[in-house]
Amino acid sequence: MTLLITLTIILALIGLIVLGLNNANAKVKKAPLAYPMETYLAQPEGEEGYITREDGTKIRYITTGSGQPIVLAHGYGISLSEWNIVSADLVQKGYKVIMFDQRGHGKSTIGTDGIGSQSMASDYKAVLEYFDVKDGIIVGHSMGGFLLTVFMLTYPEIVQARLKGAMLMATFAGDINRKNLQNKVQIPLIKNGILIPIVKSEMMAIPFVRSLMGDKPDMGMVRGFLDVFLRLDHKVLIPILQAFGDESYYHRLGEIDLPVTVIVGSKDQTTPPFHSNDLAAGIKGAKLRRVEGKGHMLNWEAPGMLVEEIVALAEGQAVLN
Repeated sequence: MTLLITLTIILALIGLIVLGLNNANAKVKKAPLAYPMETYLAQPEGEEGYITREDGTKIRYITTGSGQPIVLAHGYGISLSEWNIVSADLVQKGYKVIMFDQRGHGKSTIGTDGIGSQSMASDYKAVLEYFDVKDGIIVGHSMGGFLLTVFMLTYPEIVQARLKGAMLMATFAGDINRKNLQNKVQIPLIKNGILIPIVKSEMMAIPFVRSLMGDKPDMGMVRGFLDVFLRLDHKVLIPILQAFGDESYYHRLGEIDLPVTVIVGSKDQTTPPFHSNDLAAGIKGAKLRRVEGKGHMLNWEAPGMLVEEIVALAEGQAVLN
């Protein structure tokens, strides 16, 4: 009888979980799209090409527009496609936009230097030099911001010669598992190859992507992210996932000598706002902006506000704290 009662309770709990997931998923499915579905799924327009690194890595880029250069570096598990809305807005405002796939992501390959914070940060140097960027702004999202921090600390002479400012968006300077149960669960699941099969099920895919969003996710954001995430070979990316937790650069942030804007969604669960608070506190003169009700994917959740802050940096109007 005790076993029967236990099984009944377990089945009841499973039923409640499934019901809860179905109800939450239904809300996302019914949510109005902020942009047409094809916009979320589209590749950014522009000239496509490749930069070949010394170790054989081929970095795919798309560049579009003319004017002051804005370099956009995407986060883990996605590609330069995440900038499809932001890049178009920046071009309309008169800027040249340079986007690239991080090595091992999108159409970029991995050379003999492999995947790691130093090899990937060196790709930033290669992009800036290839396009002969002068007076540029560089934006790093999530992993892209982590690598941007490593780049700025490793190549200060390039920073001074080529950049006018930097934006650290929904990101961190290492120690990503600190006070974060979500990352402590999701990152090992990715490393062990468990997460991908799970999120191929729509019932689990929507909650997974929903965890990256703030108050108003929609199916465009879900499909736009999964369309890239599920195609990646995450096994080869394990070293950079490991670096997120093993490395920390918070104690070196004072070495960064550049106007920096730090921007984060108040509902960001992947890189919670305390990371941004620490970044802004550690970088002399950094500006901090928190976007209420938004999550980790500000490129789709608040592209207008993001562009506004990028333009402010480009024009030298990012008011310091």
